[in-house]
Amino acid sequence: MKQPKIFSAFCLIILLALFLGCASTPKHEGTGEYVDDTVITSKVKEAILEDSSLKVNEINVETFKGIVQLSGFVRSRADINRAVEVAGKIKGVKSVKNDMLLK
Repeated sequence: MKQPKIFSAFCLIILLALFLGCASTPKHEGTGEYVDDTVITSKVKEAILEDSSLKVNEINVETFKGIVQLSGFVRSRADINRAVEVAGKIKGVKSVKNDMLLK
């Protein structure tokens, strides 16, 4: 009778350790957030690629906890504004940080 209780307690401790190990902190993403950010990054890159006025190889996209960071060199202020606008329309984007520079 004591054996099942010990086994159940052991399983609960293992599950608790797994959940805490996958939890996010202010500087590190949890597993689910990492997957979400990867999807957001892909969607932003795709949207930029589909926009004929922007060149995807000039704009780098990184996402952390839903905040998209755009960096790289672009030809004009209009390109910067357009890239920020395109990124901001993607579902899941909380905000867009603009670190792009003019050539």
